[in-house]
Amino acid sequence: MTARLVVARQALHAVAELLLAGPQYRASGTIRLRVQPGGFATVAEPALRVEGAELVAGDRRLALQGATCTSLGDALGIEAGAPAGLYAEGSGADPTKVLSFDPAAAGLLLGRFAEGDTALRLFAPDQQPVLWPEHFDLGITVDEVNYGVSPGDAYSREPYAYVGPWTRRDGDFWNAPFGATRPMSELAGADAIAAFFAIGRDRARIDPPAKEA
Repeated sequence: MTARLVVARQALHAVAELLLAGPQYRASGTIRLRVQPGGFATVAEPALRVEGAELVAGDRRLALQGATCTSLGDALGIEAGAPAGLYAEGSGADPTKVLSFDPAAAGLLLGRFAEGDTALRLFAPDQQPVLWPEHFDLGITVDEVNYGVSPGDAYSREPYAYVGPWTRRDGDFWNAPFGATRPMSELAGADAIAAFFAIGRDRARIDPPAKEA
């Protein structure tokens, strides 16, 4: 299943960056995306969203499976492409590559985003979670600590929740180079994820800064 998750994540990341964030940035000047039930969406024009394995624009629904980002953009009259000049890292996706992935794996990842969105709102009700297209993670920042969920990346092939202080901390809680992580498979839903964030907040307050190597 892990290999299928990686393929699905790469496809969804490509769509998020090349078809939602890029066109939105060129039209509206922002790359921020938002999670919504069953998928994710732009926050400004053009109004686009992913629902399951479909790209939705108004009353048009286009299948992602078997299409390319270029062909999907052409069908909607938008230019497929990442935001230019904003960040060095990204999906690295080829807009002409055919999207092929396991819909069940994609559904699992989208479900993890939904759990993470609910958890972040429980943890910090005054914050608006953002799905960032460069790393394809959902997060917030409170008092110089990042909280969020990732569907997987170079650090972990499976979805995980994270707490990342801007200044690294010492202590056994901090098990990742950038802070602390927990596999989402070990966190039973939004309440458990929010509880992990709360523990991380408390530990960030009391644990000392990491010593320089």
